[in-house]
Amino acid sequence: MVFDEIIFFYIYKLSAFKQSWSTIIMAISATTATHSGTVNKPKLNFMQLFNMSFGFLGIQFGFALQNANVSRIFQTLGAKIDEIPILWIAAPITGLLVQPVIGYLSDRTWHPWWGRRRPFFFAGAIFSSIALFLMPNASALWMAAMLLWILDASINISMEPFRAFVGDKLESSQQTTGFAMQTFFIGIGAVIASLLPYFFSNVLHISNTAAQGIIPDSVKYSFYIGGIIFLTAVMWTVFSTKEIPPENMEVWKEEKLKKSGIFHGIVEISVGIFSMPKTMMQLAVVQFFTWLAFFSMWIYTTPAVAQNAYSTTDTTSKQFQDAGDWVGVMFMVYNGISFITAFLLPFIARYIGRKSTHLICLVIGGVGLISVLFIKTPSLLLLPMVAIGLAWSSTLTMPYAILAGALPANKMGFYMGVFNFFIVIPQIVAAAVLGFFVRVFFHDQSIYALVVGGISMIIAGLLTNIVKDVNR
Repeated sequence: MVFDEIIFFYIYKLSAFKQSWSTIIMAISATTATHSGTVNKPKLNFMQLFNMSFGFLGIQFGFALQNANVSRIFQTLGAKIDEIPILWIAAPITGLLVQPVIGYLSDRTWHPWWGRRRPFFFAGAIFSSIALFLMPNASALWMAAMLLWILDASINISMEPFRAFVGDKLESSQQTTGFAMQTFFIGIGAVIASLLPYFFSNVLHISNTAAQGIIPDSVKYSFYIGGIIFLTAVMWTVFSTKEIPPENMEVWKEEKLKKSGIFHGIVEISVGIFSMPKTMMQLAVVQFFTWLAFFSMWIYTTPAVAQNAYSTTDTTSKQFQDAGDWVGVMFMVYNGISFITAFLLPFIARYIGRKSTHLICLVIGGVGLISVLFIKTPSLLLLPMVAIGLAWSSTLTMPYAILAGALPANKMGFYMGVFNFFIVIPQIVAAAVLGFFVRVFFHDQSIYALVVGGISMIIAGLLTNIVKDVNR
């Protein structure tokens, strides 16, 4: 069965069983209704859920290409092993600044045609696609770092409102279904995007090597395709999905007028950060250690695999570029597992609860990440990716499903942005200290950064026990 047939098979199955799926989701995670002031939300059918989530396929194309190839680009342009995390720091800092601001602004936006979240989907997609076209053409290290900053900021502009989109449009019994559908498209987008460099070099026989300081053509074409798909997928959601207007437009306009101004916005954001719901604070600790692990993996898998399994650190060698291609295949596997298990995790959570499901998935993923240290054969490196894919699937679904009922409807976008602080803060920590640890304690053996990530993921799993999930 070819790849597109496999995707169609899973979409068809989801369509065929959508009624039983909704029933199961209602049983496992009937999140509490959002706070007063919301309008009655109609139950959406399969195609409506499909349309509102499809943009995530494009967004994940951007993230997957970034995660699998940016370290490779940095090293090709002359970065040393211990410099890579600092060069990556643009991404989490951008998220830290952009996400709550975009969430706050999107909460306070309304246009008769564009709605509340879709203007941000649209703008972010335009700038992300431009950045994807420019990134592989960077001719200097500083230029690549700057383009990473622009790319990550643009992706965040599109992505952050997508989480709030679920809370806006779906009633409580469908919210986990919405997040699972997003996870499904995240998985598909990441699978295809991660595989592109390998596909271009091994199937179409486009060169994956180039002179020192030049990005190989296989990587360039992958980013070009990514830019096109990012824009197309997000535009699909923008033009196929309508948003629900405020229940009382006049009251909404009056409240917006009273609370306008930059100063008030800063005050409201600051107060909101320090008045997070209790469930959100508990999940924040779990998220910190989870994303420390994933960021360690994204930064260091390419140099680690090149060094540990291909026995090279020479970025101009074919072995190094082959390692970079194979990392794309590895990332394809963990993302593929994530969209398959997006359908299976709710069944497990139905019997053991969302907390226990998330705990088990994170511990399995952590063990898988540590095991990369002991594997010298490239093909066997796909095995730990299965475990990591399980953890990734749970990370993209369970925390948001647990959190959804704890957030006030009129601040859904803002709090989803604040929740992402605990994705970007660990990334900043990783970017600040991993290079030092790799250089001083691990003697430039980058594989041990993955071991640190695996330990962090296991800690995150164990800390899931502190979370109170009132809608088990």
